[in-house]
Amino acid sequence: MNPVLKILFICSQNKKRSPTAEEIYSGLGNLEVRSAGLNKGAMYLLEPDDITWADIIFVMEKTHLQNLEKRFNPFTKDKRIINLNIPDKYAFMDEALIKLLHQRVDKYVL
Repeated sequence: MNPVLKILFICSQNKKRSPTAEEIYSGLGNLEVRSAGLNKGAMYLLEPDDITWADIIFVMEKTHLQNLEKRFNPFTKDKRIINLNIPDKYAFMDEALIKLLHQRVDKYVL
């Protein structure tokens, strides 16, 4: 049995991109998946515990990476963080977003 891989998806508001990623990767293989937002008003606001929990962290944009490292530096120090470069132009569960997520995430987690 393969060990569980804990992955965390982060975007701004946790309303479209990261929840879509959480939805499509939850229940696949040996993955545990969470999503969170960095901005006030996010559906689920990122907490330090989420970062320490994760084996791999995926951010949607460069600004998320910068914000994450600035605000949560002690927690991100030894974490693998990958910028997916996915702009905020997709709706929740948009087919184009799902395709892009598979293209950019699968090689790391499946």
